[in-house]
Amino acid sequence: MNIVKSLRKISKISITADRQAGFTLLELLVVIVILGLLIGLVAPAVLRQLGNAKVSIAKQSVAQIASVLDLYKLDAGSYPSTQDGLQALIAKPDDVDNWAGPYLKSAKQPLDPWGHPYLYQQPSTRPGLGYDLCSLGSDDKPGQPGSPGLICNQ
Repeated sequence: MNIVKSLRKISKISITADRQAGFTLLELLVVIVILGLLIGLVAPAVLRQLGNAKVSIAKQSVAQIASVLDLYKLDAGSYPSTQDGLQALIAKPDDVDNWAGPYLKSAKQPLDPWGHPYLYQQPSTRPGLGYDLCSLGSDDKPGQPGSPGLICNQ
């Protein structure tokens, strides 16, 4: 008889343990709602920062390419023509004698953070600059250097 009583106690313990082992549907729903609210509040801020990072990278890239263009000018005597473009930093133009390049490590023309080629124009349409070097930005809409949305040398 003691064995039967012991078995009954064990079965009661395991039944109550089974009832308390998991989460209720309501608890799971509350956790899912809280996670959804957190994602809804945090995700837009993260995406906004990602967009700002690409703009910052584009500004830095324009400044670095501008420095390379200055080195080209020191060697060749002038900035590359609009026709030669940034390709003159990679391969020697036919009309340049003192070319000491390549000035860029890559054999391809540089692209902005959005995957578009930089716009290069020499002479500049803006006073006080020798050339215009611009990224079209995220919207890829062409415009004049200095237009809103374009990221240009200064």
